[in-house]
Amino acid sequence: MAMEYKFSDRAAALTPSVTLAIDGKAKEMKAAGIDVVGFGTGQPDFDTLDFVKDAAKKALDEGFTKYTPAAGIPELRQSIADKFERENGLSYQTDQIVVSCGGKHSCFNVMMVLCEQGDEVIVPAPYWLSYPEMVRMAGATPVILETGQATDFKVTPEQLAQAITDRTRLYILNSPSNPTGVVYSPAEIKALGDVCIEKGVMILSDEIYEHLLYDGAVHQSVASFSAEHQAQTIIVHGFAKAWSMTGWRLGFMAAPLPIAKKIAAFQSHSTSNPTSFAQLGGVAAMTQPMSHLPAWLAEFAKRRELAHA
Repeated sequence: MAMEYKFSDRAAALTPSVTLAIDGKAKEMKAAGIDVVGFGTGQPDFDTLDFVKDAAKKALDEGFTKYTPAAGIPELRQSIADKFERENGLSYQTDQIVVSCGGKHSCFNVMMVLCEQGDEVIVPAPYWLSYPEMVRMAGATPVILETGQATDFKVTPEQLAQAITDRTRLYILNSPSNPTGVVYSPAEIKALGDVCIEKGVMILSDEIYEHLLYDGAVHQSVASFSAEHQAQTIIVHGFAKAWSMTGWRLGFMAAPLPIAKKIAAFQSHSTSNPTSFAQLGGVAAMTQPMSHLPAWLAEFAKRRELAHA
């Protein structure tokens, strides 16, 4: 007789990641010799930079393989704080930074610490498919805010204001956007932030695609417009995209101190620290100014051309 297993309501309601399923199918097809281009995962078409890999190799050789502080090593948290100061004009203390096992992990931490039964989280559509699932896992309700071509797939301040209720806990802002690629202008970002300030709603600003900009597009973090904006914003970021470190599983977030402390405590009981030697790779990545990104891309494009010549 087959055993009947009982699952929690949250597990029973989960939908597996379609993104990862598509990626797995593409890999199967490639292994079978089929010429296929996978559009599932957001994975850069160049390798992790050599100096980042060298830093991790050195860490392994020197035995940096033990537990670290749950929120990340001080050197990495400081380098991330320096990045926000240097590139975004934002001042954070190191204990406002929490390093995680990827940008997805950071988003999950935010949902679990801020949201509960009865809360609502506004998710603009089209959306990265993990957002609403994370909201549901936290016991909250995702409120899908539809956008279309008329607004270039952007949420307007008026639309956001109308969607906010007395149960709204969080608004997810993702610019540059996955999956649309849309980049909100600084003025548009500020206007959305202003609505959240007026309504008392926290912002989860997913900025992991910050450096992948084209055709003169400009990114400005919603947290950078005023102290009020920063106080109501949690920035989620990671090393996967611009640094092509998808498999390293290394992300980070910056938040008001009380929130950062709660997230660090939550993480200490779930995953503990991110991988030790990967963090030193992250330190190496953070010390290289991102203004060099186009040169890196050109370098790897040249390598690909030589490899296929």
